Amino acid sequence: MTIFAMLLMALGAAFLLVAAIGVIRLPDPLQRLHSAAKAGTMGTALMLVGAILSGKVDASAKGLLTLLFLLLTLPLGAQLLGRATYISGTALKGIKDDPLDQHLDRTKEPKTP
Repeated sequence: MTIFAMLLMALGAAFLLVAAIGVIRLPDPLQRLHSAAKAGTMGTALMLVGAILSGKVDASAKGLLTLLFLLLTLPLGAQLLGRATYISGTALKGIKDDPLDQHLDRTKEPKTP
């Protein structure tokens, strides 16, 4: 069980590394948010499951409730941040045809500080 827990934790760390590289390398805020939300959620969940299986976190309440909280709130928070970023008029790089153009009102010029 310990080897399996270590494998899950190593896989989770790899997902978190991919998320961090995506946040640094991707060109626009929506792509960076996508990287942080998808790979970050998966990496954190795998790390937590590995910690539960290794016995370092109480599996009965703390670990499972923490995992449930992460899986429910991280994608929802990322969705809301992405929507706010889109509506605020952030430049979309690499997207020629905007599929949300007819569905959401969007600021045409992003505000610069």
